[in-house]
Amino acid sequence: MNMTTTLAGVTFKNPVMTASGTFGSGMEYSEFVDLNKLGAVVTKGVSNVPWPGNPTPRVTEVYGGMLNAIGLQNPGVDVFMERDLKFLQDFDTKVIVNVCGKTVKDYVEVVEKLSDRDDVSMLEINVSCPNVKEGAIAFGQKAVALCNITSEIKKHAKQPVIMKLSPNVTDITEMARAAEAAGSDALSLINTITGMKIDINRRKFALANKTGGMSGPAIKPIAVRMVYQVHNAVKIPIIGMGGIANAEDAIEFMMAGASAVSVGAMNFVDPYVTEKIVTGIEDFMAKNNIENITDIIGCVE
Repeated sequence: MNMTTTLAGVTFKNPVMTASGTFGSGMEYSEFVDLNKLGAVVTKGVSNVPWPGNPTPRVTEVYGGMLNAIGLQNPGVDVFMERDLKFLQDFDTKVIVNVCGKTVKDYVEVVEKLSDRDDVSMLEINVSCPNVKEGAIAFGQKAVALCNITSEIKKHAKQPVIMKLSPNVTDITEMARAAEAAGSDALSLINTITGMKIDINRRKFALANKTGGMSGPAIKPIAVRMVYQVHNAVKIPIIGMGGIANAEDAIEFMMAGASAVSVGAMNFVDPYVTEKIVTGIEDFMAKNNIENITDIIGCVE
């Protein structure tokens, strides 16, 4: 059986990746998961300077998943390159770096520092960050802003660029087409859905930030629908994510049109889940006499 899949000229040994922000940068999970067995490690968001993140509490459980308002806490790109990328060099897996920023200039600074790195296969651009120049509206919520940041990043990136789309929009296909038109090589979707939880006994918000990103199994039907819509709207490949808990979920995303999948919130529930999904996909292929995993991409009728 052939488990390989290709995105924008980059070939992965299998379609299973980690969703940014749920797996650290690989080091944190390496004692549980054999990173060599994954298609790719997608790192936590990296900014041009260290970010402290939001005040606590910033994570809370909800029915069918979790809310988080971490605020993209990270040590900055310099520490990331010296510590995390150096660690990942010892593993036979592709590395996709998630990039975040508050202005276009912030993003470009990170992209330029990573552009000559042979150990970075692709860049995933988190456009759910608040754009400080536009009154904190996320880059991914306006087509014009998405076009601008995509085209600017493409001027500086030497690796293929994946734009990670926000689901908090009226029409996901409009945003996908905007990213494609501006030169994006691939798309990741979906990012978290904005939600809120109130502690009725304390009469306070469960998160200090009031709102947070909803992830987990409850959002999967929304994510599958959006992947299907985008697959039929653009020609560039898609990494599907949102509530994937097992191999069946991953296969569902691929049948909807995803060329690969990222596993997020379930890493917190079961740190071995990514390896289990790889094995589960292999079992499904053997049971159904599927020789190439790519044969199921977008096959739903």
